[in-house]
Order: sequence, then structure tokens, then C-alpha cells
Amino acid sequence: MSFQPNPGDELIINGTAYVVGRHPAAPGLAYAQAGRQGIVYQLNAKNGAPHEAKALKVFFPKFRIPAMVYQSEHMEAYGDIPGLQVCKRDVLTPERNGSLIAEQPDLLYAVLMPWVHGMTWFDCLTDQRQLEASDSLALARALAGIGSAMEQKGLAHCDLSAPNVMLPFFSEVELPEGTSAVELVDVEQMYSTKMDRPDALLAGSPGYAAHRTVHSGLWSAYADRFAGAIIIGEMLGWSDRVVVDKAWGESYFDQHEMQTPCERYFILRKSLESRWGSKVVELFSRAWDSQDLSSCPTFGEWLVVLNAVTEQEISVEAIEPEPAATETIESAAVGGLSSEAASSLSAPAPLKTEQAALLNQAALEQGERGVTDKLFRQARDLEQQNKPAAALEVYRSLYHFVEDGSPLHVEVSAAITGLEEQLNPMTPEQPEKTKAWYRSKAFIVTTAAAVVLLAAGIPAVNILADQSNQRQIEAAKQEEAAKAAKAAEEKLAAEQKAAQKLLTEKQRQEAEQQTKQQALAAQKQQEEQKKQQALIAQQVKYEAYLAQKEQNKQAAAKLAKQKAYDQQAKYEKYLALKKEQEARAAQEEAARKAAAEAEQKQKESMHARNKENVLQLISLYNKAYVSQEGGSAAKAKSFAKRFRTLYDSNPSYYRSVGEVGYRASSIYNFLGDTNFRLPKI
Repeated sequence: MSFQPNPGDELIINGTAYVVGRHPAAPGLAYAQAGRQGIVYQLNAKNGAPHEAKALKVFFPKFRIPAMVYQSEHMEAYGDIPGLQVCKRDVLTPERNGSLIAEQPDLLYAVLMPWVHGMTWFDCLTDQRQLEASDSLALARALAGIGSAMEQKGLAHCDLSAPNVMLPFFSEVELPEGTSAVELVDVEQMYSTKMDRPDALLAGSPGYAAHRTVHSGLWSAYADRFAGAIIIGEMLGWSDRVVVDKAWGESYFDQHEMQTPCERYFILRKSLESRWGSKVVELFSRAWDSQDLSSCPTFGEWLVVLNAVTEQEISVEAIEPEPAATETIESAAVGGLSSEAASSLSAPAPLKTEQAALLNQAALEQGERGVTDKLFRQARDLEQQNKPAAALEVYRSLYHFVEDGSPLHVEVSAAITGLEEQLNPMTPEQPEKTKAWYRSKAFIVTTAAAVVLLAAGIPAVNILADQSNQRQIEAAKQEEAAKAAKAAEEKLAAEQKAAQKLLTEKQRQEAEQQTKQQALAAQKQQEEQKKQQALIAQQVKYEAYLAQKEQNKQAAAKLAKQKAYDQQAKYEKYLALKKEQEARAAQEEAARKAAAEAEQKQKESMHARNKENVLQLISLYNKAYVSQEGGSAAKAKSFAKRFRTLYDSNPSYYRSVGEVGYRASSIYNFLGDTNFRLPKI
């Protein structure tokens, strides 16, 4: 870029003389700030106050767009919104600033706008300057107010980041009353339904762009919501020394950490909850966990919550987190950090399986609000992905976090039981082979008792064979032994029947289990078919969407081309009309000058003639006087008549010259009365 002014250089823009400002830290250099699209120089009006300084933004060649004129005309209406004073801007064009652009070609389509005093939020972050709690709240409220006002008018900055957030709140220059505490700059990417989409879209700044949109351009009414939530969180957290010390550098978060369960997220969240309340944390978490920009909270929601914070709730000396709490957060976070972030803290044991990774992530979120919901969703997703082992591990981890007896506790217990049965199905127990009835313990005992009784009775028969009483006793014993044997047989039959019934029941249960498994397999197959059909339908829909998108793109390109042609034709017509007007104006100016010169010459000629006539009038009067004194009344009367004739040609002029009016009065008296004596003059 060839435009490199020195401090004190003078520039005349739109009839006003400006002087290039001196850098406060380096007086030998011009006061300039470089951005992604160009360089901004400070210009001070020669007779203006310091707060009336202007900013001259000189764009890099890629961003010198003629449509900037049209864009700036629409932005002018937004300059009255607090925080958007840079929308009051003038664009340097060849028509209005041709001579200046001819001397400095880099100033083509440069923008002149108000200079915003104060540091940037980027400066505050990199300096690690801790804020008072009241200052943090004032800045956050101001940013939320600006964003809310913009959303109500359908506007979005589209590149909200620390370097583009100015803080007049900390300005050393005395500013007018009512100046906003926060101002937004670099508004060339601003979204509005009344403005055309920029040719080159920015993808958001690292540390403030949602990772799901970081690779695509931002240009929508929702573009500021995620970045705004991050900056508001930073502003509120910057009154906490722990948060300040944990900052990544140019922003609080590293871009690789965005929307991940990282250590910095839990530290900031803990600080926000302890200092500003649960409602602030809820809004910040909604933005952090959002799937798209439209799911993030609006700036109006932020403003309502922040305005509800009273002065009594602001602690002048912010309470630092207890060391134990900080260590708990840090130790919990180390286990679940990404490989890049974890290497700087501690080296956890290598993760061998997907289950271990999920358990580490669950441990990271332990003790935080919403951990149960997140773990439950993860387990459900793993079940749907047909990963029962991993799902079982997550359910087991979740089991320790839920309250006993709660509905979630019951549901988790049921899920664990179901997955354990699925992974370790219980095979039906093989029924024990039915022992032969003659090998049963009951039969053996009964038989042994009978044999003993019989053996004991043999000597008695030999000795008392003749005694009938003894025979009856022996017969009774034999009958009793027979009854015992019959009872043993009946008991054995009952046992066999019970065993058979148990076997039948187990076979029935096995059949039911098999049927259930078959039904489950059929259901899974049906679900897989539905998923396949849904994928096919989605693919067809996506291809149709791509085709429609291509058609729209071609139509937009055609429309843009036609618009460019129309604009060029309009511009050429404008140039021709302007040239014609300039030629006509030149002709009229020449004619006017000629008429003025002729009139001036005529006036000069008449003036010279009047001077000659004055001399002649004096001569004629003197001749008339001399003739009267010499006694020649006729000659005196002749000279008097000639005097009167010449005098009457321009009496208003001659009357004002010396004594000519007095001479004329005497001549008139003489011609009226020849006896009148002409006085000697």
C-alpha cells in the first residue's frame, strides 16, 4: 500500500482540512490500527475538539468495492443506534474526491467516519487486566443492549470479536455525555435485509466462532449470537482473577476448544454461577451447547437477565473460589481434555477403548448441572449405534450420579439389567438326569431298614417258631416295611413329576426367550430397513436441494451480472449527463463573463465621456460669464443654451461633481432672465 502518511500531514476531504494524528506510544509514527480489511488512520480537524477526531479507513485492494457507496448510504440510518456511531460515514469517490484520489490512489473508496476513543476488548484480554465487578457488568450490559437494538432492526455485525469491540468506557479523552460504553467497529460485513450480500464473507474470528460454522461464511440475522455470548461471558468473568489467569491469549478460549467440555469452559461457568447467578449460566450454557446459531439466546434475553442483577448483588471484592473447588474442576477436566489440551496439564492413562473415552468425558462433567442428561443421551445414542457394551459402561457411570428412587434411577437400573442380559444371556440350566428309582436315597434307606428287621427276626423264628404271638408281630413289621417301601415309591414318583414339570417350564421359558430374540431381531431388521429407506429419501432430498441450490446460484449470478450491466449503463449515462451539464455550465459562464466585460467597458467609456463633458460644461459656463461681462448678451445666451443641453444629458451625474450643479442653476436663471448676472465661479 503506497499510502503511508506521516504524523502532521494535511489532507483536505470534502472541504475540511484534517491532520494525521500522532501515535501516543510512538510520536514519530502516524496513529494507525491495522485490521483484516485495511488500515485505519486517525485524522484530527484543525479547529476541532479531540473527541471530534475522524477515522480514515483505507482498504486493501481486495476490499475496494464500488458498492461501498450504496452500503454506506444505508448504514447512515443506523448511526443513531448506541454503539454504532461508525455507521455515520462518507465514502471517497472519484466524483467528489477526484483530485485527492489522483494524488493518493489508495484512497479510492476509503471511508471517513468518527474515531472511537478507548482500548479494544482485545487489548483488555491480552493485558490480562482484571476488572471491577461493576465495570464487568456495565460492559456486558452495554454489549447486550447494542446487540438487542440491532436484532430489533434485523441487523448483525457478522464479525463480532475482541478486536472489533471498542471500549470508550476506558477512554482517557473526555467524551460527550451519553457516549456508549461499548462501540462496534469494522461494520463492512454488516447484515441487513436492505443490503446486498458481500462478495467476500468472513468465517468468524478464532476464539469466537462456533466450530460448526467456522468453515462457512457468516451473514445472517443470527450471526452475532454465539460470539456475543462468548464476549459477554468473558466480560463478566474478567472480574475473577482465576478466569483471567486461565485465558488462552488473544481470546479466553482457544478455537480448538469451542463447544467442547474443556477445562476453561468449566472454570468460566463456575465463576459465572458463583458471581452472577444461575440464569446467566443457563444462557451461556445454551449458547455453548447449541447446534446452530438460531438456538443461541438472543441479546434481548441477555439484557433482561443482566438488568435484573442489582448493585447489592455485585461484590466489590470478588470472592475467589476455594482451592479445593478449583482443584476438583481442574482434576476432573484433565481426564476428559482433548489430546492437545491435556498434554499441557497431565498425561492421563492411554485410552484403549471407546468406553474408556466416554467414561473420561463423564468424569469431566461430574458434579456439573446437566451431566446426567448428557450421559443419558450419550448412552441412548450408543444403544442406537448398536454398541451395547459402551452404552452399559455409560449407564453404570450415570447410575452413581442419579438420586435413588427417582424416575431416572429406575430407568437407568432397567437399562443396565437389559443390557447385561443382552450381553450375557443366561442359558437354560440342564435338568439333572432323573436317578433310577432303585438308586434313590429314600428307597435305599427303606430297603436297608427292611433287611435289618428281617435279619433280626430269623433267630426268633427258629427259637419261637411255635409261638403264634411272635408270628403276628413279625407279620406286622413286614406290613409296615411294605408300607414304607410304597411311601418311598410315591415320594420318588412325586419328585420325578416335579422334575419333569421343572424341565417343561424351563423349555417353555427357553422357547419364549428364543421367540423374543427372534422378534427383537426382526424388529431391528425392520428398523434398519426404515433407516436405509430414510437415508435414501434423505439422499434424494439432498440431491434435489443441491440441484435447486445450483439453479438458484445460476439465477443469482445471472441477476448479479444483469445488475452490474444495468449499474454500468446507469453510471455511463450519469457521466454523459454530467459532461453535458458541465459543458452547458461552461458556456453559460463564458457568456456571463462576456456580458460582464462589455458592461464594464461601457461603464468605463461613459465615465470617461462624463469627465470630458464636465470639463466642457465648466468651459461653456466660463465663456457665457466672460461674454456677459464683455457686454455680448447674445453670445452669452448661446453659450448658456449649449451648457443647458449638455447638462440635461446626464443631470444626476453632473449635479454631484464639484460646483457644476451651482453653475447649472445660474445658467437656468440667466436663460429665464437675461438681466440675471452670472456669478464668477
